Amino acid sequence: MSEYTFDDLSVVMGTYNEEEAIATVLEDIDRVTDGRAEVVCVDGSSDRTPEIAREHGARVIEQEPQGYGVAVREAILQASRPVIVTTDCDDTYPMDALPRFLELVNEGYDVVSGDRLYHGAEAMPRFNRLGNEAFALVASALMGKRIHDTTTGMRAYRRDVIRQIRWTENTGLSAELLIRPLMRDYDVYEEPINYAERLGDTKLDPIGGGYAILKSIVKVSLQERFR
Repeated sequence: MSEYTFDDLSVVMGTYNEEEAIATVLEDIDRVTDGRAEVVCVDGSSDRTPEIAREHGARVIEQEPQGYGVAVREAILQASRPVIVTTDCDDTYPMDALPRFLELVNEGYDVVSGDRLYHGAEAMPRFNRLGNEAFALVASALMGKRIHDTTTGMRAYRRDVIRQIRWTENTGLSAELLIRPLMRDYDVYEEPINYAERLGDTKLDPIGGGYAILKSIVKVSLQERFR
């Protein structure tokens, strides 16, 4: 099998009112991949985010705001290349990690998951960091497999793997995108990544969002255990 290159890569994201950060993210993707990666944004913004994304060469699919998971799931389905990387549009994730993610897929991994907590995620609010550590412990206990960052937004997937699974969650989609492949015995690797302070205001309510994520972790883990 030939090795995947940046020409085989789709970088996808849901975008919502991120005009402060989106240009930086897309410029970083373009720089790291020499402009060869496909970029897909599913957008529900009321600001200039979709306009800026198009100016930077992204393919933008506009839809009514329906939540994180709805947007990211649609972005995944719209991707046309055999390796798909999900990321956020707030400049928290390191696009410089893309070559390493692609290298790990070429080594045979089906999913490469960015572990923000490995390096401490000092830019993450302490409450959020403790919550993410707790999510990982709960998911690990339910799955019987140790994972370290359940809710990271930056992962690489083989498209044929991600398209074989029916995705059901919204706020908790990031956890679901890791739990289902792991429990179906796909080859998953957690790669340590740096995590930066976001540009612009957060859209996630840490209490309500955290509760929704926890419910998804429990629901999806039990569904997979008894499927």
